[in-house]
Amino acid sequence: MKVASVNEMRNLDKLASEEFGIKDELLMENAGIAVYDVIRENLGVKGKKFLIFAGTGNNGGDGFVAARKIASSGGEVSVFILGEESEITGIAKINLDRLHKFPVEIYTLKSVNRIVEISLLTCDGIIDAIFGTGLSKQVAGMQREIIREINLSGKPVFSVDIPSGINGDTGEIMGCAIKATTTITFGTPKRGHFIYPGAELTGKLYVSRISFPPELYEKNDIMVEINLPDNLPERAKDSHKGDFGKALFIAGSRQYLGAPYLSSYSFLKAGGGLSYLATPESIAPFVTGNAREVILIPLKEQDGAISKDNLDDLIKFSKNVDIVAIGSGVSVNKNTEEFAIEFIKSVQKPLIIDGDGLTFVSKNPKILKSRKDLTILTPHIGEFTRLTRIKIEKVKKDKFNTLSYAVKNLNSTIVLKSAHTLIGETSGKILINLSGNPGMATAGSGDVLVGAIAAMYCIRPSEKGVSTAVFIHGLSGDIKAQQTGFEGLTARDILEGLPLAIKYFRENYNKLGESYYDGIYVV
Repeated sequence: MKVASVNEMRNLDKLASEEFGIKDELLMENAGIAVYDVIRENLGVKGKKFLIFAGTGNNGGDGFVAARKIASSGGEVSVFILGEESEITGIAKINLDRLHKFPVEIYTLKSVNRIVEISLLTCDGIIDAIFGTGLSKQVAGMQREIIREINLSGKPVFSVDIPSGINGDTGEIMGCAIKATTTITFGTPKRGHFIYPGAELTGKLYVSRISFPPELYEKNDIMVEINLPDNLPERAKDSHKGDFGKALFIAGSRQYLGAPYLSSYSFLKAGGGLSYLATPESIAPFVTGNAREVILIPLKEQDGAISKDNLDDLIKFSKNVDIVAIGSGVSVNKNTEEFAIEFIKSVQKPLIIDGDGLTFVSKNPKILKSRKDLTILTPHIGEFTRLTRIKIEKVKKDKFNTLSYAVKNLNSTIVLKSAHTLIGETSGKILINLSGNPGMATAGSGDVLVGAIAAMYCIRPSEKGVSTAVFIHGLSGDIKAQQTGFEGLTARDILEGLPLAIKYFRENYNKLGESYYDGIYVV
């Protein structure tokens, strides 16, 4: 499912009118009907009392259509216009004029008054049609007061297109914003629906195509979409371990025993064939105590960390595997850094760089530009800011554009880990991953992801393997959280859940495809 920016959505509206004859009035009618249909499905309409808070733009016009549909179906409706009726023009005014002929109370507001307060206490549901996706200024004055009262009411809130006060591109709260129970958006979802804090305020998300033909809402030049990988192939009955790939993990140090275990063992739990772990010889027996299926390569060390004396041997060994991962728990030892930089420059294999490896690369990111094989970086936001030299405030405010810039500048596929992880591919596409939960914000979760990426790459030797792994990793966390709850979820739990996640993914793929996994419904 494609996810549009505000400008892309404006262009789709324009193309719908100019190329397909679907005029603005029909689009508004379809949008208002979609809002009505979702309300009828979720709350019912006949005999219920609804309040509609409408702005003076087209978002308000969508609300007027919904009000008319509710009134014609036996619901009681009061409409509060935040502004003067004289400010309403075009097709929004046409729909307001129609509404005046229905048994609907219409008020223009200059402030929160007694009528608003009593109505909020006695209504069954609220429709938020104040601001649309194009909001670019901070919410203030009467609008701010109204939004605050709506949020305090405790009533179900249905937002039109996006919760009012949320930036449609960045998910930023523009001063204050509606906390919606349900949002009904049009054409395609918007970027702001999935980036926090906007994602938290969107509630249950419905998408209405409002008569757009598929060639519009599936346009190839819309580069952001929901991550829903193709289903996994079944294993052939006569397969052997070599069919599922060989991975080399260069990981661990005296301070970090969990990272090498989690990354190398999760490769096997995610379906990989042969896992080789290159780790300091002094910790090797402790690391593999619970992962005896992992093949050990004890390394020379300095101060409990990997020594650069291992460089030639590991370059040679890497020629025998399908993918290499470096950086999980190797520490920031200077000697290890020198080894890692030279290894990254020299190895001619697909390469995952994680953890301390990202710290090393952030000091000299130019070494990635000359790599010809696939490079996969797995930073959290702090690591991402060090890699890109972009301030964290700007990254949080504009994740999509900063990620696109970084993918090009670093010649890498980038998995930007966050509440909704973003996957930036070298094609320019950005995938929004919706699997996963807050319990996965725990030490070692990223190390498990490294192993899963290596395994899925061996099954799908391309960037598709990366996006598949991110989804499966999150799904594993969700399955385990259903069993144990979010609190106390550990990286080992996620690791142990990987086979369950793969099984569930295969067996329930069509179900996942219908709902896009995380409560997005097409109406």
